[in-house]
Amino acid sequence: MQNQRKKFKPAPKRFHPRGINVIYEDYDILVIEKIHGLLTVANAKESENTVVALLTDYVKKGNSKSKNELFIVHRLDRDTSGIMVFAKSNSVKEYLQHHWKKSKKTYYTVVHGILNEKEGVISSYLTENKIHRVYSTKDREVGKLAKTEYKVIKESEKYSLVEINLLTGRKNQIRVHFSERGNPVVGDKMYGGKEKGIKRLTLHAASLRIKHPVTNEVMTFETEIPEYFQKLVS
Repeated sequence: MQNQRKKFKPAPKRFHPRGINVIYEDYDILVIEKIHGLLTVANAKESENTVVALLTDYVKKGNSKSKNELFIVHRLDRDTSGIMVFAKSNSVKEYLQHHWKKSKKTYYTVVHGILNEKEGVISSYLTENKIHRVYSTKDREVGKLAKTEYKVIKESEKYSLVEINLLTGRKNQIRVHFSERGNPVVGDKMYGGKEKGIKRLTLHAASLRIKHPVTNEVMTFETEIPEYFQKLVS
């Protein structure tokens, strides 16, 4: 199916929500880069300063009676920065979610220590306990298969900058896999412990490749490796 609509005109940058960089927008999808520290969806403590709330207001252009809608395709943790894609209709959302496994997702992270194997695939079955902590299990009936392809691209005495191709998308997958190998993600308070002087969780969703749900065009969206990551391994 081809999109016969006129070329979409995005809103000027001055209307973009704070903490969100609109990378691409048309009649069907909205692709953004979010900062770390910003929730994707509301929780019991925060309902207004979230990606969904800010972008809903953005697509409605401040008009609460507007029929423009926003649909969640996937999520990023509060402390993870990077690329997200949203749908502007339920049918587009369902298409993107149905084909999500075929999309290519590249992350960058800084982990503690020097990895003996500079590239490879970490594979395990992940499950979650009652306090929502994810861990690997040998019980394949309980856990879900998680595969993390990685490549070290820079090292310092203390840290390694790692490029990750996410082969599956399980909760906390990257953080758990590297923590269990003894190389926790820098800034990860849950799976790595508290550290003085570290400003953030060093996990960034840097690239996303999808097939457009209407035009069928293969589209790749990319962002830079955060400067803070580079400083840690300089």
